[in-house]
Amino acid sequence: MTQRKTIAELARQKLLRVAGLMSGTSADGVDVAIVDITSRSQQVIAFGMMPYPPAIRDAILRLCDPATSSVVNICHYNFLLGHLFADALIEQCRKSKIALNSIDLIGSHGQTIYHNPSGTRYGKKLVRSTLQIAEPSIIAQRTGITTIADFRPADIAAGGQGAPLVPFADFRLFAHPRLNRAIQNIGGIANVSYLPAASTSEDIIAFDTGPGNMILDGLMTLITHGKQIYDRNGTMAAKGTVHRPLLTAMLRHPFFHRRPPKTAGRENFGATYTQKLYCTAIAKKIHPVDLLTTATAFTAVSIANAYRRFLPTIPDQIILCGGGAQNNTLVNLLKQQLQTAEFFTTLAFGIDSDAKEAVSFSILAWCTLKGFAGNVPAATGAAKSAILGKIVPIL
Repeated sequence: MTQRKTIAELARQKLLRVAGLMSGTSADGVDVAIVDITSRSQQVIAFGMMPYPPAIRDAILRLCDPATSSVVNICHYNFLLGHLFADALIEQCRKSKIALNSIDLIGSHGQTIYHNPSGTRYGKKLVRSTLQIAEPSIIAQRTGITTIADFRPADIAAGGQGAPLVPFADFRLFAHPRLNRAIQNIGGIANVSYLPAASTSEDIIAFDTGPGNMILDGLMTLITHGKQIYDRNGTMAAKGTVHRPLLTAMLRHPFFHRRPPKTAGRENFGATYTQKLYCTAIAKKIHPVDLLTTATAFTAVSIANAYRRFLPTIPDQIILCGGGAQNNTLVNLLKQQLQTAEFFTTLAFGIDSDAKEAVSFSILAWCTLKGFAGNVPAATGAAKSAILGKIVPIL
């Protein structure tokens, strides 16, 4: 086997080929982006997603629920997902005809199974915490590539919430000298990075706006008894009517009144919330299709309200990414809410709308290797900038 470059040698290299790996809160599968990065540019050369088998997705969702999780399963799936992440990269290289040994570095976000940005008290101390699994040592050994993972804890150690972490990458990818732009990711949770015209990284405003697809996916699973786990293109939601009293009640959720920096997760809008919402709809005799339409409007209105409350102005351009960017009903509802803005997806800028998060973690891994901070303290609430991630070198 050819001897791999040392960390010091990689850090001196002007062009790095970096693979970004991640699985989001929807736990659909492993996103793989392979990106050529220099100090001034980044070019996506391949992207794909390896879906989780249904049994693995179900197991991950059980890990995310304290009522169904266990230390035995967390330990097991940490290592199993390490293998699946490595498999995803190896398969993507095969499909794209990219030599695995041409990749210099891997940045793996892993799979979040619990995120506690509000913290839990230990005596007089408030301890924030987060946990991402998909063991990076397995990824490094299976691929033979130096791997950087576990990005969130360094920000939390610096006093932040460990999220959102993509704003710095958004700044590199989308900042504009004359236009105010918002990069709106709609994954399981929705988050925004607001980039004022001619901004520096210190001017970024970023936070989670609330639910993205998480509630919609959960409702589809309940409504179809597991036959469908998401509303493809928003087709079912397009057939219903928004139940205004229920939407008004949903918008009273305390998360929306908190000022940034703030993050959301399954703890706010996951299975427990969705099951309660479903039972409420049954009790009120709301048709399941109308419930799905109302939940879709909930995501759109909560995003628009966050812009009105917490951004200095409505953006000139809104650039959508994540699975929600392909939900036509959701996008149309959002356009109705924010009529003065131009809407695009990241595809208009050469990045698949599903790829942007994985691309972001390739950029964050590049930053770490180069010794640059990857967090944006104004977005996470950290007291200072931090170099993110833990490096697993390979011989």
